[in-house]
Amino acid sequence: MSFCVIIPTYNGGELFNKCLQAIAEQDIQPDKILIIDSSSSDNTVDIAGEYTRHIHIIPAEQFNHGGTRNKAAQLVSEFDFLVFLTQDAILNSPKELGNIISFFGADEDISAVCGRQLPHHDANPLAQHARYFNYPNQSKIKTRKDISVMGVKAAFMSNSFSAYRTIDLLSIGGFPLDTILAEDMYVAAKFLLNGKKVGYCAEARVRHSHNYSFLQEFKRYFDTGVFHSTEHWIQNDFGRLSGEGKRFVISEFKYLLKHNPVWIPVALLYTGAKFLGFKIGSHWQALPKTWLPRLSMYKNYWHQR
Repeated sequence: MSFCVIIPTYNGGELFNKCLQAIAEQDIQPDKILIIDSSSSDNTVDIAGEYTRHIHIIPAEQFNHGGTRNKAAQLVSEFDFLVFLTQDAILNSPKELGNIISFFGADEDISAVCGRQLPHHDANPLAQHARYFNYPNQSKIKTRKDISVMGVKAAFMSNSFSAYRTIDLLSIGGFPLDTILAEDMYVAAKFLLNGKKVGYCAEARVRHSHNYSFLQEFKRYFDTGVFHSTEHWIQNDFGRLSGEGKRFVISEFKYLLKHNPVWIPVALLYTGAKFLGFKIGSHWQALPKTWLPRLSMYKNYWHQR
């Protein structure tokens, strides 16, 4: 089973170097590593050149979460599987690529697999809980029947560490060409609605997390609100996000109460920032156009429009 690892980059720094080092240490090596760099101003391209000859540079203003990955997929469509990583995701052991690729062998109808994300060693308590909540230690194969039980969680997918059966990805048109984020959820939802299966492989692990500020969380959830208001079919077919949000808040409170109770007031403020960001993002069309890039984490999306 041939596969290519694809990594979009922009000023990756030392974490990107660790990302590539971890790939080089894998028991099963990819047939190709493709780097899609958005005109980095640091030494990202030089670092990439130590590990691969396949580096594709695009103007920074052309980057798009779905469109850029779709372009990458088309460049390496000859491989059976495509593994996507982000520049700050570090494979946890030499077995991770082998584990995520071998998961497809469980069922030929599996079109996509998401790996497990563990927090970075410097993750704060909020970032730690987010990883433990979203990435349990039990693997699962999800089908359309799971939508009625899991709701929108059935379409959960993260391109920080994911793999796709190439022929299936291209058969649905690849990733969306113009989406502010969540191109991974978009594709997973399409697969499930088309009768395919989506996997979660807890045995394929990376270190990946973010210690976001209040403002960053607001902007991230603003963009999430924009995505769901634009792709309203996801909530129509999978259910609203409110139930999952409540479960997360309750779980976070219990986690902090047990492990780090002094963070509970901070968590409440973060929850408020997320809620406000999502609500405002859901009604982005009512806002002045000049506000949108300022409220968003991904400003290029608005400049491209």
